[in-house]
Amino acid sequence: MDCLFFLTFIAQDFIGAKKQIQMALNLKTNLINVFTKGKLFLIAFLTIQFGFSQNIPHLQKKANKTQLIVNQKPFLIRGGELGNSSATSMESMEPIWSKLTDMNLNTVLTPIYWELIEPQEGKFDFLLVDDLILRARKENLKLVFLWFGSWKNSMSSHAPEWVKLNQKKYPRVKDDTNKSYEILTPFSENNLQADLNAFKKLMAHIKDFDQKDQTVIMVQVENEIGMLPTARDYHALANAAFQKPVPEELIQYLERNKQKLVPEFLEIWKKNGFKTKGNWEEIFGKGLHTDEIFMAWYFSKFTNIVAKAGKDAYPIPMFVNAALNAPEKKPGQYPSAGPLPHIMDVWKAAGNSIDFLAPDFYNPSFKQWNDLFTRQGDPLFIPEHRFDETAPFKGLYAIGHYEAIGFSPFSIESVADGKKEPLGKIYDLVQQLTPTIEANKGQGKIDGVLLDKENNTQIIKMGDYEFTFKHDYTLNWSDGAKAETWPMSSAIIIEIAKDEFYISGSGIVVTFKPLKENLNAGILKTDQGRFENEKWKTIRHFNGDQTHQGRHLRISVGDYEIQKVKLYTYE
Repeated sequence: MDCLFFLTFIAQDFIGAKKQIQMALNLKTNLINVFTKGKLFLIAFLTIQFGFSQNIPHLQKKANKTQLIVNQKPFLIRGGELGNSSATSMESMEPIWSKLTDMNLNTVLTPIYWELIEPQEGKFDFLLVDDLILRARKENLKLVFLWFGSWKNSMSSHAPEWVKLNQKKYPRVKDDTNKSYEILTPFSENNLQADLNAFKKLMAHIKDFDQKDQTVIMVQVENEIGMLPTARDYHALANAAFQKPVPEELIQYLERNKQKLVPEFLEIWKKNGFKTKGNWEEIFGKGLHTDEIFMAWYFSKFTNIVAKAGKDAYPIPMFVNAALNAPEKKPGQYPSAGPLPHIMDVWKAAGNSIDFLAPDFYNPSFKQWNDLFTRQGDPLFIPEHRFDETAPFKGLYAIGHYEAIGFSPFSIESVADGKKEPLGKIYDLVQQLTPTIEANKGQGKIDGVLLDKENNTQIIKMGDYEFTFKHDYTLNWSDGAKAETWPMSSAIIIEIAKDEFYISGSGIVVTFKPLKENLNAGILKTDQGRFENEKWKTIRHFNGDQTHQGRHLRISVGDYEIQKVKLYTYE
């Protein structure tokens, strides 16, 4: 009996242990299942979120440069901006489309007018927006919409009539004599909410109508914001804000970025002792410069809030453009407080919903201003340039030297025959080279030159060589060398392999020398060609007179070419 009892006890204990082991295994299995399901849910969630952001137009860094990604591929804007009223109807646009494609554009910058999409408060009409998108798709063009909302060239000319006619609810700025101007004050919450609501509705509609096709690739929020004819607003709301402490958000930005602030702005803060407590004049001192800083903060804050509302609906890239100030002009004499280089930090401090700030060019100092806009490492996009004879060459230079996102002359439809325009010939070169440009972006393998009679020589060091670019007219035997005025010329150079480069443009002569001493450089091979289906095709092999017996590479004024050159060194 004792033996039987003992065996029974052991069996029961074994059965209990087995149950406990099974329970533990079941618990482990359940935990694994829960973990796996949670992990799968997390992966699915991240895939949806990440996939959404990656499957709409967006910006991405490549080394120290920025790319625009459209349909999951890098996109370089060969743009043109329409005149202000051209896109107010499809009838007005009808004769324009062929001009755009004749000039090899891939993108049109066109206004979207608040007064037309919300003619009555809360009642929206997006038919014109839809028609522009549909026609752009048909023409194989992308769109950058310019939101003509609260401000266009400082003024509020494109606000709907229900805003303009109700100044009590939607107040305007006032000067120091209490005179009102047709500029909506950024200090009014009603003004902000009206603009914000319209822009958010617009972006939500674009998402619903266009997300799959990605016809609309970026949006400019407002247009050339600035304060005129005084440096600051003297509306009662503005006066109250001017006496309040400088917002902590701005102070924290200044302290956090003290070593990176633009020097002009840093000097203003330094001159007043780097103060961090007080109102605007206590921190930045008395003067027009402080009036401009004050207005810049509130313009930027307003615009960032509008941009954020739009991005909450459809987060494609958004930027703000600047009307450049002329030399010797004081704040209030130019559209002051806009996103200009000397107050760029104020604009950045007010929020990060604006992706970048962009210059509009009616100023001949092209390199100077672009240097200022890019000195903090920001991407360059030129949404508006006077459509003159220099524009095509400046565009190529911007894409080469600054590795810009794109370029866009203004009033692009003003030409008589797009097929004859130099812009179209330059854009053809850019179109062919785009895959090579984007593959090498940010690697120190791309540069550009811009030449005229006064600045007719530029040196570039790339790979193992020093390249001297000269204007074609510097050759004594060139046609037009003795001309009183020289046309602008430009080129882009791309290193594609050791000793091998693409050089493309118009009106240039290039000589070479090695960076190593006691060596000479020679041309091993020079081919003129073009890209077909993204593959290089040689049209002519250059030698003899075309390379001056191996001394240089030349693209004459009036010619638009891509040449592929392979160099070598000898003692």
